[in-house]
Amino acid sequence: MADVETLRVIHIDAAGGVIAVEDYPGNASAVALPLRRVIGDALRLDTRGLILSHNHPGGDPQPSAADRAATSLLARVAAALGIRVHDHLIRGGGRCVSFRQLGLL
Repeated sequence: MADVETLRVIHIDAAGGVIAVEDYPGNASAVALPLRRVIGDALRLDTRGLILSHNHPGGDPQPSAADRAATSLLARVAAALGIRVHDHLIRGGGRCVSFRQLGLL
């Protein structure tokens, strides 16, 4: 597992195909969700859906308050533009947690 948090954003087209994958490095304890850049890329690519994924190097894949807030904000902004955030996955300690399965999306 990486020793720094890294955010991966997968852009999906109207047919459900992957059209782009962007990685954003963070540090040992956090990674920022660059809202303006993600939305700008989504508009440029005509993205219809997004899947986010990041790791927790400490091992606990449970979403932090910051993870929840940033994902909620992105989902609201994206929805207003006709873009669906399908899921946000967090990996850590050999496990993976899904925001969708937790009822957070």
